[in-house]
Order: sequence, then C-alpha cells, then structure tokens
Amino acid sequence: MTPNPSRRLFLGAAASVPLALTLGVPSARAADSAYVMAYFTESTNLGDGTDYGLHLAVSTDGLRWMPLNQNNPVVTPTEGALGLRDPFILRKQDGTFVVLATDLKGTDWNYVSQYVHVWNSTDLRTFTGYHRLKLHDMNTHSWAPEAFWDAGRGQYALIYSAVNSSGHNVIMVNYTTDFVSVSAPEVFFDPGYDVIDGDMAVGVNGVNYLYFKKNGTLLGARSTSLNPGSFTPFSTAVSHGGTEAPTLVKSLSSGTWYLWGDTYTPNGVFYAWQSTDLSAGTWTALDQKAYTQPVNSKHCGITTITSTQYDNLVAKWGAPAWNRLKSYNFPARYVRHSDYVGRIDEYPVEPYKDSQWTLVPGLADSAGVSFRSVNYPTRYLRHYNYALRLDVNDGTSTFAGDATFYRTAGLADAGWSSFRSYNNPTRYIRHANYVLRIDPVSTTTEKQDATFYVGY
Repeated sequence: MTPNPSRRLFLGAAASVPLALTLGVPSARAADSAYVMAYFTESTNLGDGTDYGLHLAVSTDGLRWMPLNQNNPVVTPTEGALGLRDPFILRKQDGTFVVLATDLKGTDWNYVSQYVHVWNSTDLRTFTGYHRLKLHDMNTHSWAPEAFWDAGRGQYALIYSAVNSSGHNVIMVNYTTDFVSVSAPEVFFDPGYDVIDGDMAVGVNGVNYLYFKKNGTLLGARSTSLNPGSFTPFSTAVSHGGTEAPTLVKSLSSGTWYLWGDTYTPNGVFYAWQSTDLSAGTWTALDQKAYTQPVNSKHCGITTITSTQYDNLVAKWGAPAWNRLKSYNFPARYVRHSDYVGRIDEYPVEPYKDSQWTLVPGLADSAGVSFRSVNYPTRYLRHYNYALRLDVNDGTSTFAGDATFYRTAGLADAGWSSFRSYNNPTRYIRHANYVLRIDPVSTTTEKQDATFYVGY
C-alpha cells in the first residue's frame, strides 16, 4: 500500500497514444511489430527497488514485458527535482522519439513545478537534448505529461494535469512544434471535478478518445475534434481498487484494444482490460495469466516500435540475468522464498528480490535446471522431505540432486512450464496452500498447481 494514498488520488499517468504515435509518419518507415514501455520503479516500502529514473521494457505482444538494463534506469534527470515520474514516449512526425516526464522525485505531493522533463532520442538507445520545459506560471504541478500530433493545427499538443483557478485538477494543453518552446496554456478538459492522467487515442474511426482518472477509477471521454473543451465523458468506469494511469494500447495483431491501469491499493499493481470497440465504452477484465509487468514498475507509457528497434534495444541494454515464475492458477502470485521456505505470494513481493531467480544448468545434470536465489546467491531451491526450501549448496551429490529439475511443457498449458524432480522423477514442483513441494501429479488441479510461466 502506498505510504501516502492522498497523493495517489491525484498522481497523473504518462500513457501511450498508439495511433497518434504513428499518424503522419512517412509510409517508408517499417511496420511496427513490437512495443516499448517507459516507467519508473517504486517498491511498496519505497526502499530497495525504488528509482525515479527512466526505465524501459520491451514486448512482442504488448502484454508480457522484459525489462532492459537489468531493470535499472537508462537515463536520469539532472535538473529540477532530480527525478521523474510518469514517463511517456512519443514518436514524432520524423520518426524520432521525444520522452516527457513529470518533474518529481519521490512522494512529495506538494512539490510545485511548472516544468516537465524532456529528452530527444533517435532510437531509445541514446538520449540527447535534455532540458526542462516550462508549461505555465501557476503555483501548482505539471503531472503526467503526454503529447499527440494535432494534424489540424500542424502542432503537437502537450497535455498534463494541473490545479488551475477552478481549485481542482484539470487537464491542460500547450502546443509546440519542437518541445523547446510552447504556446500559452489552455484548459483541455475540465468536466467540473478533479481529473488527472489524460491519455489519448487519436483518430479511431473518426473519433478521438481521452481516458482519465476520476475518484480512483478510469473513465473515457470522446470528441470528433481535438479542440480544447470538446470532450464529453461517456464510458463505464473501470477499476481494481484505487486505480489510475490509464494507458490505451492497440494490439498490432488483432482489433483488440487494451486499457492498462496502475493501482495504488496495493501500490504498483498493473491490471488490464480489453475491448474490441472503443466506441462502446465498456471493458472486460483481462485474465492475469495473459500479462506480466516489470518488477516494481509504476505509471507506464507504452509505444509501438519496429522489430529492428526491438532487437537494437535488447542488443544495447541486455535481457535480465534473472527470471520470475508466475503461478498458472493463481496468476497474481509468484514463486518466492520467505524465511528460506519456497512458496507463491502475491505481487508485489517485499523484498522484491525474494521472487527473482537465476536459472542455471542443473547441479546434478546440466540438461536440467537449478534455481539460484538472486539475493542469497549461495542458496538454491531444493526439496527436503518433499518440501522446497532455500538452502546453501553444500557441494554434495545429494544436494545437487535435490536442487535439479527438468523443465517440461506445462502440465496444464504447454505454453507454460513444469519442473520434474531429478531424483524423484515421478514428482513435480507444485504449490499446496501456497507452499512449494514436489508431488506426484495426476488431477487437473494438481497439473495447474504444477504449471508456471517463466518470465521477468
């Protein structure tokens, strides 16, 4: 749970503009086939795993994410608050990128900044031209900036949340061609109550959609124009507890839209909903088995990229040296150790490294796999009296056998994984009452208990 929920009631999101991102890009550009996510990190206790720099993750399906640079920042602000929240990536008309972010480090919700952070990038591998951009003169914040191309104006619209003379948060807009100078601020959307986290989908069957946060829920407005003041709320609200940071993402392989939301009760859990028709304004919760967020990620912005850009990002920043394992039938839970006992617990796990594992060649057979703890690297998951626990490798053949497993196609889903014991080959790793053990597996429930997604 967030240490100060009152701020979470107002914090804005930097979310994606999938159609606006590509609108007007020269047709010679390669077709997008992957996604990049911008985010910052915040552990539940604001301790280890908290970092207010720009983090990136990539995905081929827009649902399961691989953090880059070992989930460390790729760039960090050097002005203002010396930290960021709510990063957003826009692909500009020339095919290059601009990164925007809230000028705020930590959780001082009363921090006043009329500025946002700005970087330029040709490839999201190097970042240049860093500066802070002043948006207004009000004694308030500039939360959750994002931008989209307004073709009618021939300019980019930069929207953000601020408390204006109305006394509540509204969504403001400034127009720019270069993200160096901007027009005077205007009110873009004010339905008469506090709104933050504006996120746009532009030109969907002739309609523009603005999603935002209202009272801990995600709500949509729409307009046939992009003019300030033209949007009218219309959708059914969705939430999972206190929810903010709406992020609209169009599937690259189907007609499905996804709406991501970031909760603050508990802090930092992403949920997703889906729809095949934005005009309907209704959403269906997506099964958590389908998606996995980067560890400790907060307030994401998602942008489509090409396969070459995806490959180049991975080549530059590297894939994680560790994995996490998600439970098939309890997909909110991940394999972790606690007091040296193997179990599955709900994300977010604290401390988060308890749920990170280095998968190494099996200690008893290199064709198998052993699970080495990231934060206790001399310890491995092994079975003892059929229960899994985290023990120091004593170098014996018994320990090696107990700590070695053969990875197989998932017993409940062949796209997932199951793990058969090396020295008890009729038994698989499974959970029972959330505790891990090795057991014979035959029933449908047991097969589900023994199936895991190996991701990040």
